[in-house]
Amino acid sequence: MTNRISARRRSIAAVLVAAGAVGMAATACATTAESAQRPPLPALDSAQLLRDLGVLAADSMEGRRVGTPGGAKARAYLLSRLNAIGIAPLGAALEAPFSTTGRGGNTIAGVNLVGVVRGSRVPDRYVVLTAHYDHVGVRNNEIYRGADDNASGTSGVLAIAKWLKANPPQHSVVIALFDGEESGLLGARAFVEAAPVPLDRMIANVNLDMVSRNDRNELWAAGAARHPALRPLLDSTVRVAPVTLKLGHDSGGGQDDWTSQSDHGAFHAKGIPWVYFGVEDHPDYHKPSDTADKVPASFFFRSVTTVAEFVRRLDAAPPARR
Repeated sequence: MTNRISARRRSIAAVLVAAGAVGMAATACATTAESAQRPPLPALDSAQLLRDLGVLAADSMEGRRVGTPGGAKARAYLLSRLNAIGIAPLGAALEAPFSTTGRGGNTIAGVNLVGVVRGSRVPDRYVVLTAHYDHVGVRNNEIYRGADDNASGTSGVLAIAKWLKANPPQHSVVIALFDGEESGLLGARAFVEAAPVPLDRMIANVNLDMVSRNDRNELWAAGAARHPALRPLLDSTVRVAPVTLKLGHDSGGGQDDWTSQSDHGAFHAKGIPWVYFGVEDHPDYHKPSDTADKVPASFFFRSVTTVAEFVRRLDAAPPARR
């Protein structure tokens, strides 16, 4: 009896081991099949991404402050790049001037750059892809070059725009480069107040601001706490992101809540869903030492690729607006 029971147990164990092996093999096959079916990450132009960053953060741009010759020089460069990519104006022209009152009560004249990549299936609904191209200019005879803040986000939008032109989205994607962010989100506020498309046709704002530097390989995506319908798309992006994509900085108030700390704040005020991609502050934040040579090329490229992947997923399966 004992021997028979032992044999039976050995037989059962063998069956269980075999079943486990089959299960593991099936899981491995399923994972392999899933990986095979998953499209590759967007293939961005890494060399051009770095060239754009270097040009925008050069001393000749004089810190790109709104309403200054340096800001105009940066804008002229960006216009040439948008035209080279083939971005069509959303309105009468790519340039969208605005005039507003700054924090000190002074009148500020700025210029947004706004174009569109038309959707192939649903052209009258829009993902709004944004970054601000201005920085804080020259202070005490020192140039604030703003490589990470926000030559990085601006260059990233250009790279994603080029990829979208080669891989047409289902929904239209507005390409908006805002002026005057550093003076109070001026360009973004002007955009939503006189929006070139109906606000209720905007799927979401995807905003890039400081996406090129982090010693821990971390990029943050804020917005899911405010708009839970975007969470599944962000979670799925986390799983394939070539950087460590972390969700947060979008609740609780205070400096740790980034809800109103960049241009997506203007969209938030209008009830438009948004996701903000950015890194946490580093020692060169808002200092003359925020220079292009301190940007790690690999992280920067992988960071922008992550944003492009999220844009692709948002375009493929946009959540319904509430």
